[in-house]
Amino acid sequence: MSLCLCGELVLRDPQAAFSKSAALNFTKGLLALLLLLLAAIVVNAQDAARGEELVIEGRQAGDVFGVGRSVRVRGDVRGVIAFGGDVIVEGKVEGDAAAVGGSVIQLNNSHVGGDVIVFGGEYRNEGGNRGPAGKTLMYAGYEQELRGMARNPASLLTPEFSLAFVGWRLMAVLFWFIVSIALTAVTPGAVGRAAARLQLTLPRVALIGLVGALVLGPGVTTALRFLPPALAALVGVTALLLLLLSYLFGRVVIHAATGRWLQRVLLPEDRRSESVALLLGAAFWAIVLALPYLWPFVVFALVVLSLGLSLTARYRVFSRQ
Repeated sequence: MSLCLCGELVLRDPQAAFSKSAALNFTKGLLALLLLLLAAIVVNAQDAARGEELVIEGRQAGDVFGVGRSVRVRGDVRGVIAFGGDVIVEGKVEGDAAAVGGSVIQLNNSHVGGDVIVFGGEYRNEGGNRGPAGKTLMYAGYEQELRGMARNPASLLTPEFSLAFVGWRLMAVLFWFIVSIALTAVTPGAVGRAAARLQLTLPRVALIGLVGALVLGPGVTTALRFLPPALAALVGVTALLLLLLSYLFGRVVIHAATGRWLQRVLLPEDRRSESVALLLGAAFWAIVLALPYLWPFVVFALVVLSLGLSLTARYRVFSRQ
């Protein structure tokens, strides 16, 4: 099966859309991206020669990693991954060849025995050989952005303040304000009870949300390796839907609780309303999420609290008697 993404998913083998192999390969790619991002932040400050091409000669017993530069394999390696550069295979790669923010290029008489995984680039085979079980996973967008992130990982945590950045923040405020208005109008009781529960028992909600995040993250990812394909697809889709719906509901509740607190602090009682509270809450969190270096922790906190609010939505144990 070959899987190519160029702004959208295109499956060449429709019957394998929810196969266990495809799910594992996609999970492998995401995990590789996260691990390489962490490695890039550490290595970027120490590797003075990161802009030079890394050339591998002879036989390497382990995997080869290139951070912020291209990797050229002329010898024999077990696996190779480049973050922010190309993977150029002239020799033999026994396992997988992956590039994030670059391309995988197989030259004449080269060999890749495993999968080829590309995020932000392309795969070019110029006469090389592939293993019989090898698959291709490719996403061809945002190559320059991923390359720039690899050269300077800190840019991911420090947004560039520009007109476009301000415009996106305003769009985010408008989007979450509309979503908050709509969800509050549909289920005012649920939002109100959840906001009260958040104020009364914040540590307990956060603890339950943290357990839920661990189950939905590492727990589901590990389970996909052992479950049958059909059941693995069902579990994966269910976990994703639960995460998305929980985050949507939790953000609205957090906006409502934050906005009511800001109203009590900033506005006189005769000017307070639910709409103003939701607008203040959406604007407050849009500003917080724009803070350099802090926004990843804020996103994690929002996800945890949202899961906690969703998982405790039907329990009265948190309400004040």
